[in-house]
Amino acid sequence: MGKPKVATVWCEGCAGCHMSFLDLDEALLDVLSKIELTVTPITDFKNYAFPLLDLGIVEGGIGNEEQVEIVRHMREKSRIIMAWGDCAVFGGVNTLRNHIPVKDLLRYGYTQTAGTINGVIPIHAELPLLLEKVLPLNGVIAVDCYIPGCPPSPEAIAYGLTEILNGRVPVLPRELIHYD
Repeated sequence: MGKPKVATVWCEGCAGCHMSFLDLDEALLDVLSKIELTVTPITDFKNYAFPLLDLGIVEGGIGNEEQVEIVRHMREKSRIIMAWGDCAVFGGVNTLRNHIPVKDLLRYGYTQTAGTINGVIPIHAELPLLLEKVLPLNGVIAVDCYIPGCPPSPEAIAYGLTEILNGRVPVLPRELIHYD
């Protein structure tokens, strides 16, 4: 039997969770020796044709139609889904836009900001449409485990991955939950 297949995606967030993963430092080598990391933004891989996965990890809130498609596809291919960080767990700071209609956000962001000259709201088939509200991951798909934090500490990530690899659902000890 091969190594467990793991993929990560970065939705609407800051990449802090992936940076914490990289901040495992030497322990990252141990983690990577135990898994097959198939798809991840760390390698700038943008093809979301996931193989069958043992673990799918999602960072970020869900704020546009493309992200909905990506996480639904990941859910279909994954035995376990992990929400990584507060944006995936709760929606995060991105939910601050939830009380403003999308059309008003776009108009302000593209035509009314101080540095905008002759601004135009982009409309292109390749640009995903924003959802009316940013959602936590469990607002779109079933989630099996949560690693909160902003970002979660490298120790919390290592703990969560170790628990999953040992067949347990991670429940973070209080001392591993940080908001830096």
